[in-house]
Amino acid sequence: MMQSSWTLKENSTGELVVTVEGDAWEKAQKKVFKAAKNQITIKGFRKGQVPDALIRKQLGNDYLFSLAAEEVANDALRDGIKEHDLTLVDRPLLDIKEATKEAVVLSFTCTVSPEVTLGDYKGLDIHKAEVNVTDEDVQAELEALQSRYADWVLKEEGQTAENGDQVVIDFVGTKDGVPFEGGAGQEYPLELGSNTFIPGFEEQLVGVKSGDVKDVVVTFPEDYNEESLAGQEAVFNVTVHDIKAKELPEINDELVQRLKQEGVETVEQYKENKRTELVNRKEKQAEDEFENALMDQVTANAKVEIPEVMIQSEVDRMYRNFENQMQGSGFTAQQFLQATNQTEADLKANMVPEATKNVLSSLVLEAIIKQENIVASDEEAEEEYNKMAEQYQMDVAQIKAIISIDSIKGELESRKALDLIKSSVK
Repeated sequence: MMQSSWTLKENSTGELVVTVEGDAWEKAQKKVFKAAKNQITIKGFRKGQVPDALIRKQLGNDYLFSLAAEEVANDALRDGIKEHDLTLVDRPLLDIKEATKEAVVLSFTCTVSPEVTLGDYKGLDIHKAEVNVTDEDVQAELEALQSRYADWVLKEEGQTAENGDQVVIDFVGTKDGVPFEGGAGQEYPLELGSNTFIPGFEEQLVGVKSGDVKDVVVTFPEDYNEESLAGQEAVFNVTVHDIKAKELPEINDELVQRLKQEGVETVEQYKENKRTELVNRKEKQAEDEFENALMDQVTANAKVEIPEVMIQSEVDRMYRNFENQMQGSGFTAQQFLQATNQTEADLKANMVPEATKNVLSSLVLEAIIKQENIVASDEEAEEEYNKMAEQYQMDVAQIKAIISIDSIKGELESRKALDLIKSSVK
């Protein structure tokens, strides 16, 4: 028999007290005592034949009660959570408040999903931006294609470098007259105006000629990833080898055909294809910005105190995703951290604002789902499984083995809640 009480305290933390007595408590005591009896060894007695009274005297009732309490703790916690309809967001802490032969009183310190007080989420005066693709946008895509297949042609001796030209340089960077790590390069091809180097570096090379040697003085940005250089002045001694101008190919059908893109053989077909891509891209961007603006307003209108453990859990999830992305790119997270002169703690700290926003949005959507009685059916979940199987070219059974139906339904319900917000705008 179990009895429980729940007391919510501060910051979504509370105490769940469960009393276990009767058969459940008696069986637990017998089970742990039997296990102890089979393990304990006392001189003069064979293993398993030690008298009960002697075992109890040696181990002590408090120790045996603590073992029995651990035996019933999981069931007690489960029943208490069910009785009080709690949603735990962290592993609870167990404390044995009282234990006798007749009963045990267990105290679980639990962090639960916080209560959300919703503000206005319908009838918001926010609208999606209109999408417009101009002829200039399409022309810019053509010019990008033209630049992609450009050739670099060596300029004649004596000609100067202009913005858009490529200079092939050697350089050695020094700070206070001392070379610093990573500040040197040989025969480096740098396109002037590409903003590849430190601000101010490329501008000072406009006008140089091949064979010139020049000191370029720059100041590293305050947020530069190498702390010893951030905000510091440095001098780069630059030797110019070659200067090359970009020679653009003619925009014609032959240029387009170099892409070897199915169904695109002419400039007009390329332009039509790009216009469609641009419309889809801008539509997606406008939709994302619309949804973000709505959720920013809905969450700002709500009141909720988020437990720190929920934010930290989201940060950990985001960091795992980051590790997977790095691995997919052929790098490790550690290599990235070393290259950017960061620690794991630095990167996780930078993730906190986004993690907080993610948790807040999720909690508010869950509250709207509950308020509006939004439910995803088994049929809708099955349809979603089929879509995912087609998208990832996997069997439905494989998708189901990876993603639970509860997760699928949760995602569908969140989408429905967001659709409700979007459809009700003024």
